Amino acid sequence: MNLTIGSGDVTQLLSGTQTKGFAELLQKFVAHDKPYYNAFASPIDALRTGAILEAKYLEVLSDDYYVQYKSICEELDCLTSSIDFAQIKAGEIVDFDELKTIYLTDFIDKIIPLKDKTQEEKIAVIKKAFKSNYNQVQFQLLTSGLDSANLVFLLVETYEDSENYFRTIVLNDFIKFRITRDEKVISEIKSRAKIFQAIKNFVISEMEVKL
Repeated sequence: MNLTIGSGDVTQLLSGTQTKGFAELLQKFVAHDKPYYNAFASPIDALRTGAILEAKYLEVLSDDYYVQYKSICEELDCLTSSIDFAQIKAGEIVDFDELKTIYLTDFIDKIIPLKDKTQEEKIAVIKKAFKSNYNQVQFQLLTSGLDSANLVFLLVETYEDSENYFRTIVLNDFIKFRITRDEKVISEIKSRAKIFQAIKNFVISEMEVKL
């Protein structure tokens, strides 16, 4: 069985327990096979471009950053994160970047205006306009045990694969926002995850009895 909830599931996790999204998450949680998605082959332009540009973004980071670092919550091990870019020192995660690609017009209209705002103003806008991204980072802070990390918005200029594969990312192409732990959101995540953890504990105990 799958028996894990990833950070990308946070919106479904925090949705109402009577919603279709929450029901779908329960079904996926107890599914025998964990879903696998090859974003590079996706027919959806945004997903495919995001995968390509993630690989290009790594080129601007230092050598101590690693892609798709797996982080498991110590308190509730049904919660797992595949962190986009984790900074690892002495074998431990010390920081990370969660990357989101955003098309040029939205980057200009929604992201660039935040540059000159105060930290409080930035977070207020992100919590409202990019709520799912904000909550995903909170999920990742929970699983990693860190106090803060970066939410990074990288502009997309085109959906042409041939151009994106050869694109060079420069500093003006992305903006980082420092996100600190929001204990209210983290408490909500843990509260919703308790039923999933109980299911996982029950399934594992039943398997151990049969062995």
